[in-house]
Amino acid sequence: MARREPAAVPSYFLTRILDALDTGGDRAAFVYRGQRMTYAVAAGLLRRLHDGLAAQQVGAGETVAIIGGNRPETVLVQLAAQLRGATVLLVGASASLPDQVAAISASGANTVVVDPEREPGLLRPPHRVLTLGPATAPGAVDLLCEWPTAAARLPGAVAAIFTSGGTTGTPKLIRHSGIYDGMAHIFRPGPDSPERALLVAPVSHMTGNAAVLGALLRGDVVILHEGFDAKAVLHAIEAERITTLSLTPPRLAQLLDHPAIAATDLSSMRALSVGASPLPAYRLRQALEVFGPVVGQGYGLTEAPMVAHLPPAELVDQPHRLGSVGRIVPGMEARIDGADGPGDSGEVLVRGLALMDGYLGRPDPLDAGWLRTGDAGTFDSDGYLYLQGRLDDVIVTGENGSLVHPAVVEDALTGHPLVRQAAVFGMPGPGGEGELVHAVVVPTDPAAGTPETTEALREHVRATLAKEHLVPASVEYTRALPLTPIGKLDRHALRARHGRVS
Repeated sequence: MARREPAAVPSYFLTRILDALDTGGDRAAFVYRGQRMTYAVAAGLLRRLHDGLAAQQVGAGETVAIIGGNRPETVLVQLAAQLRGATVLLVGASASLPDQVAAISASGANTVVVDPEREPGLLRPPHRVLTLGPATAPGAVDLLCEWPTAAARLPGAVAAIFTSGGTTGTPKLIRHSGIYDGMAHIFRPGPDSPERALLVAPVSHMTGNAAVLGALLRGDVVILHEGFDAKAVLHAIEAERITTLSLTPPRLAQLLDHPAIAATDLSSMRALSVGASPLPAYRLRQALEVFGPVVGQGYGLTEAPMVAHLPPAELVDQPHRLGSVGRIVPGMEARIDGADGPGDSGEVLVRGLALMDGYLGRPDPLDAGWLRTGDAGTFDSDGYLYLQGRLDDVIVTGENGSLVHPAVVEDALTGHPLVRQAAVFGMPGPGGEGELVHAVVVPTDPAAGTPETTEALREHVRATLAKEHLVPASVEYTRALPLTPIGKLDRHALRARHGRVS
């Protein structure tokens, strides 16, 4: 790296990650589109990006927006901007152009770093545009050129802003700083290092960002994929001898259901982490059968990315924990709002070291340090957390206004052999009064979507849950459930597109 001039107390995160890059030598750091980049080459590229930002007078107090795909340059320019003391805004590369522009405007960023092949719509004023490669837009500056060497003064801390929220209106901007030094303490080389980590989550999302930076802190090899393709993931696991992988439940389901998985060599896998939304118990059981005792669950959100963890060892001879996301991790606390004890349901509240700094430009959302997650859940007597879905998705049905958590019904439905995936939401009742429980099912057999199948599924839920208000009033069948860009079930798109009901 360039000559370092440390701050009084330099960022521990940057100190460690620069040391990892500088000492990695000829070991592979990244694999992207079949090309390997060594730690030494990555360190040189980071130096070039840093010097380019310095030449453009990017520094402390500034916010730099970064829009790029899952390529090494996207990760390294984030580190280069943080090394310059700037805050980085990680804009979702899959977001619409209006949403990207809205996020940039709300953050106050006046410098935008883009991949010119991916984001031509942003190559225009009023922002200063820096590119990760040659661009023809007037005034755009290619950061990958050679630049005069600039001293790298390590700042005392680093900060990043992540986007959250819906597809319309001003996005919610979530600022993190302390989590990076926390990562530097957690992620260290282990006895099996270097691991070979496959990354399919966007590096602009908290999950992907933490995964790639954690891998570099450990000195691992990161195999970068643009988006998710089950066949490509299975091929990579075998060809690249992947040892670690993180997936959302819908993507894990696609992997488990792919016809190529039976012939794929999965023996290299040592850790398969599942998170972002509840995983049906039968899917976790299936994953353990296919991959072996290497599958664990986790719970977090962009505002608090590390809340609970369920390692594979805690599932041994404990089948009742298959529906849990685990116990609360050290440094974090969680409680159920209004609960008197184990078994009581309510909103999950969290606080602790992994909590965000706050929402940019919005009032402090914390109440005595507690963040309302918007997730419904319950604890058992051993401290294991069970999620029941989003509070916004709760269905109020029946004459008595009974509450239905969609995840409970979905878990029951996916326990039937005719169901591959299921999603549940509320539909208006007769005359628009009240709500009815509606299920959308991906059947294991495309020919299974018959009235007889529907009645069999309703009877299965009735027998499993023993509550009539939890039985779907209607069922429809589809080939696939819509997913968000990060692989979570897109309930909004599902409601908008619902078709003929059986």
